[in-house]
Amino acid sequence: MLAQHPANLILRFFLEIVALVSVGQWGWQAGQGPWRYVYGLGLPLLLAAAWATFAVPGDTSRSGKAPIPVPGRARLALEIAFFTLSVLAMLANGSLALAAAFGLAALLHYFWSAARVVWLWRN
Repeated sequence: MLAQHPANLILRFFLEIVALVSVGQWGWQAGQGPWRYVYGLGLPLLLAAAWATFAVPGDTSRSGKAPIPVPGRARLALEIAFFTLSVLAMLANGSLALAAAFGLAALLHYFWSAARVVWLWRN
């Protein structure tokens, strides 16, 4: 199963980190005064907390544990929203090429994780 292949897991980790950084960068640029800190630091922390907290029990691409169990479709929607938000943040920051490359890498990750996507959809 390619979803568990080390290369795909490294890609997923890279996507997660880049997504958090891009949203933080957007927040820093969008905020003024003290709001820069709220947007630049708070948004990535909020997204990271949601990413780590809402999970499907038994998801082998994660620890298999679910601090707050959610249905697979809800987790899939969270992941798609997370990566889409980061693409939008890159576009808002004026990084069209980076947004396109990131979006393509995210699609490649989900292509390699097709079995997991189907599993999430059914659970």
